[in-house]
Amino acid sequence: MISRFPCRAPLWRALGLACLLVGSPALHALEFEEAVALAERQSPGLAAQASAVAAARHQAEGAHRLPAPRLAVGVENLPISGMDRWSLSRDFMTMQRLALMQDIPNQGLRDARRQGAQARAERDQAGHELQRRQLRLELLLAWQAVQRGEQRIALLAELLAENQRLIDSLPALVSGGTATAAELLMARQERLMLSDRDDEARRDIAKARAALRRWLGERSAEPLAALAPLPERDPNALRERWLRHVELAAFPAMLRMAQAELREVDAEDRGDWSWELAYNRRGRQWGDMVSFQLSFALPWDRKNRLQPQLSGKQRELERVEQERQEMQRRLLQSLDEQLAEQATLTRQIERQSQQILPLARQRAELSLSSYQAGRSSLPELLSARAAVLEARLREIDLMAAQDALRAQLETLILE
Repeated sequence: MISRFPCRAPLWRALGLACLLVGSPALHALEFEEAVALAERQSPGLAAQASAVAAARHQAEGAHRLPAPRLAVGVENLPISGMDRWSLSRDFMTMQRLALMQDIPNQGLRDARRQGAQARAERDQAGHELQRRQLRLELLLAWQAVQRGEQRIALLAELLAENQRLIDSLPALVSGGTATAAELLMARQERLMLSDRDDEARRDIAKARAALRRWLGERSAEPLAALAPLPERDPNALRERWLRHVELAAFPAMLRMAQAELREVDAEDRGDWSWELAYNRRGRQWGDMVSFQLSFALPWDRKNRLQPQLSGKQRELERVEQERQEMQRRLLQSLDEQLAEQATLTRQIERQSQQILPLARQRAELSLSSYQAGRSSLPELLSARAAVLEARLREIDLMAAQDALRAQLETLILE
């Protein structure tokens, strides 16, 4: 062919190269980590949480600083009766006053406020990390659902092609008297059943793609790269790692917040102080004056003034600790349930792949041989083929459940 049309060979090669170059971007499979980075950049919820973290950190930077100074302007000893009334200069006691004042909370109070602001920033950071992990988990579960759905569709396509070959061969057998019209109807019914299962698999993929579209936008329609298999953890190691669950990460910061609030109330008993520098201007015949004074808060009546607040903050600290313990117990219960589910899934997958599926395939092969030899009917063959289909789909479902369980056990742990 090339010798007869030598002038066209370079053209065909050029067209082939062009098609390859144009088609190559479509062949690129989206990697999971790339998708996670894209989802994090595009997530409004994560952006809002990041803004909250930044705001809390900025507030923590100024929490220990002194309050803003105050400037006072006024008139002292202004006469309102007599010959010098409303005069600013004739009475020697009348002064125009300009004062600068600074309140200075005690160091313990300032330290407690700084520690509380830092703890709030750490709590918001833990919330941001929780949201990131939940995003990653939802993305991973949707990714797994797409790929398991594609496996189901590939399996059903194989069985539909096999069913079509059977349907194509049956009319000749019916004409030859070796098969009945009822058997042809059974084969068509099997095709409808397989088509229903195929529609269900495509529906599940569409739902998973919709979940991906929430995070990835238009890129959710791209082919997805295969996921690396998640490790199977030892139960004892999982229990140790489970204490670093992302839902527990905020509690240390919340405890420090409650402790800081308790110290802040306790520090009020130490008393604050302030200073004031004033310039007093009098009439020309009188000299100007400068005054300086210190003021001290007198902590008194602690029992009635501070003790109720201290008791309330102590109860708040106890509440946070009790909620932490309750969350830890709930998570440990959830872990035990998931470990039991994981052990069951492992046994079921092993039994399905090593015993049930091989037996179903042997039965289908024997039924096909018997049917071809005229020793069995088409219903027996279709029943055996349906058993193989159910076994293979069951294996995919079990592996999907195992993948989803491992995804939860891996994604929500802070290393």
